Formats: sequence, C-alpha cells, structure tokens
Amino acid sequence: MTQPPKGTPAPPGQPATPTTPAVPPQSGATAAQYGATATATAPRSGPSSPPGRPTTPDATPARRTAWAEGVDRLRAAATTEPGRLRLIGAVLALLVVAFGTVTAWQMTERSNAADDVLHSSQPLSAGAADIYRSLADANTAASSGFLAGGQEGADTRDRYEKDIRTAAQGLITAASNSDPGSPSADTIAKLNKLLPEYKGLIERARANNRQGYPLGGAYLRYANEKMQQQMLPAAEDLYKRENARLSADYADAKPYPWAAIGLGVLALGGLFWAQRRHYHRTNRVLNQGLVAATAASAVVLLWLVVGHSVARAGLNSSYNHGVRSLNVLHDARIASLKARGNENLTLVSRGAETKQVSATQVMDLYDYDFQQDMKTLTKSLALAEGLADDTAGQKPVEAATANMKTWKLRHHEARVADDGGNYQGALNKVIGSKADKPTGECFDGVDTNLATALTHEESEFKQAAGNGRDAMSGLPAGAAVLAVLAAAGALLGIGRRLSEYR
Repeated sequence: MTQPPKGTPAPPGQPATPTTPAVPPQSGATAAQYGATATATAPRSGPSSPPGRPTTPDATPARRTAWAEGVDRLRAAATTEPGRLRLIGAVLALLVVAFGTVTAWQMTERSNAADDVLHSSQPLSAGAADIYRSLADANTAASSGFLAGGQEGADTRDRYEKDIRTAAQGLITAASNSDPGSPSADTIAKLNKLLPEYKGLIERARANNRQGYPLGGAYLRYANEKMQQQMLPAAEDLYKRENARLSADYADAKPYPWAAIGLGVLALGGLFWAQRRHYHRTNRVLNQGLVAATAASAVVLLWLVVGHSVARAGLNSSYNHGVRSLNVLHDARIASLKARGNENLTLVSRGAETKQVSATQVMDLYDYDFQQDMKTLTKSLALAEGLADDTAGQKPVEAATANMKTWKLRHHEARVADDGGNYQGALNKVIGSKADKPTGECFDGVDTNLATALTHEESEFKQAAGNGRDAMSGLPAGAAVLAVLAAAGALLGIGRRLSEYR
C-alpha cells in the first residue's frame, strides 16, 4: 500500500501520519525524545543576532554612587567580628571626643560669663550707680552751700567738687566700656554735655548769692531742674542698662550644660555596653583600654556636674545676697540724697514752686518731692534689712533706719517753724550746729551707714561670685585632655581585641 507524502492530510478515517523523521537506528534515542529535542530547538520568529555576538540586554543597570558602595562595604565588614570591632571602636572614640568637645565649649562660655559678672558687668553697674549717687550728692551739696549764703563752708564746697570729679571719672570709665553707637554710649555723651552746663548754673547761683541777689535762687532752681529732669533720669537709664547687662551675664553663666551632660551619659553607656559585650564573648572581665576610657569619661562627667552645681550655687548666692542687696541699698542711698536736696530747696524757694496735691490742698513742690523720697527710702531700708543675711549687714541698715526716723521728726519741726514765719529757726533745724539738732546730722548718719552696708554687701558679692567662677576654672581644658585620653583608651582596648584575629 502506497504511503501518502509527508505533510499530506490523511484521508478520512485514517490516522494522520507523523511528521517527525524516523529515529536513526544508531542513536538509541526514542522517537518521543527526538521529537522533544526538535521542538525545543525550533527557530524563533523575528530577527536574530549575528553569529558570535552576545545578546544586548533591554535596560542598562543604574550606576551606583560612592555612598551606596561605601554603605555596602560597611555592611559587609560588619558581618565579621573584626569589622564589628572596628565599627564599635570608631563610634566609641567619636562619642568620647564629642563629649569632651561640647563640655569644653559649654563650660568655656559659662566660665567667661561668670568672669564677666565678677570683673565687668557688676563693677560697671556699681559704677553707673555711683555716677547717679555723685550727681545727686553734688546737687545736695550745692543747695546746702547756697543756704549757708556767703558763709559756705569749705567742707561743703569740697564735697561738691569731689562729687563732680567722681561723676566725670565714672563717665569716662563707662564710655571706655560701652560699644560705639549703642544706647549707653548716647546716654554717656548726653551726660557729658549736661554736666558742664549744670556746673555753670551752680557757679552763677553762687556768684549771685554771695552778692545777695535773689537771682541766685532762680539759678539754683534752674540747675536743680536740669539735674532732676535731665541728668538724673539719664544716669538712671545708664544704671538700668548696666543692670540688664549684669542680668544677661548671669543668664549665660548659670544654665546647666545639658548637651554636654547628655553626651557624657551616652558615652558612658556605650563604653559599658562594649565591655559587657567583650565579657560575654571572651569571658574576660576587664579590658584595660575600655576601663581607662570609662574612668576618664566618668571623671569628666562627675567634674562637670559637681563643678557646675557648685558654680551655680555660688552665682545664685552672689545674686541673692549680693546684687539684690546692692541694688536696694543703692536705691535707698539715692532716695536719701534726693530727699536732702529737696529739703534744702524747700527753704531756698520759699514757696515759689507749688504743687496741687488735691482739690483742696496745695503743697510746696520741693516739700512734696521730699515726702515721696522719704517713702522710697523707708521702703528700700525695709527691703535691705530683710535681704541682709548676717549681723554685719543688718546693723548698718538698722542704724540708717533709726537715723531716717529721727530725720522725719526733725524735718517736721523745721516745717512747723518755717510755716510759722520763723525762717531762721527752720534754717537752723536743717543746716544748723549740733546744738540745733539739724536734719543734716540725720542725713549724714543715713548716708554713712548705707555706705558701710554697701561695702559689706560688695565684699559678699565678690566672695560668692569668685567662688562660683573658681568652681569652673580648669574644667574646659581638663575635659578636653581627659576626652582625648578616653578616646585613646577606647581605641587601644578595641585594638587589643582585633590583634587576636591576626
């Protein structure tokens, strides 16, 4: 029976003839295997690459960055124990060095601020208060001399001249420590301009007074007005600015260095963890390098916390028992000086200047100001007595308070005499001799006792502020040195473990 040609469809009812070639007898392969091979090696549709050339991929992979490659290398190194040890050593050294650096930086700032409190801002604040006091005292001395007429004493004249020189010298010192163009510099320039103008008015008042001309009293009132309305407010503004600078220095010196303390705790935690890891992997209790690094870091942290706590306590004490007391005492002394000046001017003006106190009451302007100054003095002395923390500080304040009370009684007697037409009797009660029991004696007692109290509080401030500053001395340099030693110890301790893998 004749076979149909390959590829010809089989007649109906007959099986189709397979199209695969017969398996060569010598191959030993089955027909099914041969057919599968043929199917797998059938050519694909579409263009094909030339013989001998590799096929190009459809997309080129993105080029890796140096950072990614570095991270991969670090990750690969961390999979081995030597790599982990190198990484631990680097992190520990970085933490310890950062701890020392931040400690040195923060404590240098605080130490410098504490030094400024002791040697710069507080002396400048006291100097500004002294300028105010000198100007007020010069005004008081000028009015006292005027009341004496042509019999002005040499002591009164010398006191006035000394006050003017003190104020001028204080302005020079303040100008040398102020920034050019600052508000303080402008205030100082204003006072330097007003001071000779005031002095000229006082000299005219004296010249007219010696000749018995009433114009002398007018010149004295003009001078007092310039002092009270222009010079003393400017001096008070300077005093407040210097006090603000002092407060800013305290604010810079007292805060805890939390960044340094936090880094110190973190560094110690890392060192303890590294030693614990070392113990669990080697059963060795101590690693000399890590122990040395831990000890050095612990010393720095302890020194930092204790040293700054002691410094902060000293600075707080210098402020609470020094600066606050000094400010109150300065206020009291200035109030007493202004009260004395207004008391004198009450007799100089003889009712030429009045003030409407209420709808039904008119008072002499200077006597009204005297009453207000005495209220301020009374309040300031009470505060100063409460702030005094020892007997040496309390006694002069108590004595000044007693002088102030006597002053009020004698002033009342002088006003009764003046209002009754006894001007000479009133004058004797104000600037007379000891036999007259004048108010000037009481004023001198208040001023002398307040000066004693100021000297005592100044010494307390210097001692407390000095102790606070000294507690921080050497800490910045010591922290830097110990941090370097700690970092070296950490690296040596890790290096010793690494040497075991060589």
